[in-house]
Amino acid sequence: MTTAPVENSSRGHAKAFAPPSSNAADGRKILVGLSRPELEAEVLGMGEAKFRAKQLWQWIYNRGASSFEEMTSLGKPFRAKLEAGYVVGRPEVVEDLISTDGTRKWLLRFPDGNEVETVFIPEEGRGTLCVSSQVGCTLTCKFCHTGTQPLVRNLSPNEIVSQIILARDSMAEWPSSGLNRRVTNIVMMGMGEPLYNYENVRTALNIVMDGEGLSISRRRITLSTSGVVPEIRRCGVDLGVNLAVSLHATDDETRGKIMPINNKYPLKELLDACREYPGVSNSRRITFEYVMLKDVNDSMEDAKKLLQVLKGIPAKINLIPFNPWPGSFFECSSNNQIRRFSDFLFENGISAPVRTTRGEDILAACGQLKSESERKRKTKKPCAAE
Repeated sequence: MTTAPVENSSRGHAKAFAPPSSNAADGRKILVGLSRPELEAEVLGMGEAKFRAKQLWQWIYNRGASSFEEMTSLGKPFRAKLEAGYVVGRPEVVEDLISTDGTRKWLLRFPDGNEVETVFIPEEGRGTLCVSSQVGCTLTCKFCHTGTQPLVRNLSPNEIVSQIILARDSMAEWPSSGLNRRVTNIVMMGMGEPLYNYENVRTALNIVMDGEGLSISRRRITLSTSGVVPEIRRCGVDLGVNLAVSLHATDDETRGKIMPINNKYPLKELLDACREYPGVSNSRRITFEYVMLKDVNDSMEDAKKLLQVLKGIPAKINLIPFNPWPGSFFECSSNNQIRRFSDFLFENGISAPVRTTRGEDILAACGQLKSESERKRKTKKPCAAE
């Protein structure tokens, strides 16, 4: 049975599905994911000078140190104290798969045994890391494989940040190395609804954006939401990252059937929040995700309605061919219909590229992430050419 979302707010949701304390299996405290003030408090509590926290921060996030032994600028007595009570923190890599198209997917396990998936998508001139925010998902979007599993819990800041650290480790591209980065962009678009874990996501992204650490600009970070309206506004004020909205329908009746969250936050409320999102302009548009479902949302009448409902919002629309999965009862729109839909939107002034499906052979495509990775695909229905 799928867990329903907590109705009050992301604060209530976070409390109900809170992650465990950020400790390693042996009980030592994990440093990755602590904010600057929290790291300073730990250092001062050890009787060390405050500047030691800055040194630690740089070793962890700028130089990619995974052990205290590597931190040679720290005195041996201090390193001994750290070793006794702390670990830097890395998740266990259970599986590391590379698709025929270069997409890479990691299955990661945390100290309590829970697992999530993280995906790297290489493209010409950029590389995007798709990061998870929850174990499972609180939503039950009917077209999404990830949504078929119940929500287990939220991820901690440590568990969110460590996904990015793991990718940097795997590609040997820490800022201090001076090498060109392969991971240039971050999308909070993996397992879970990030705005139902807002506090932890905010803490994690502030670490990611810190100029003396991971140093990924807010303009290269996109947070994807199914439409948690109150938290959209908070996100815009607190973080100012790019916003992607899972839209997938042009009226409340259709959207409510395929995305139950619409029954709590209907289209008008969602789109008003998008219009008010700080920093939105023609040069910084909101991305609307739109999965193409045959005979559900793919008619030319739907395309016309899409123009109407997005009027006044600087927008880009990502058209996503539906990725079938075992047990799904939707079909992908035909290639020809997707092309007609896209062409119509382009002709009317809205960018509407068709997203190239990546990583299908390792179940890393949009909507396919699922921590139960032993469930390999048994069948696959291709999009019809018509």
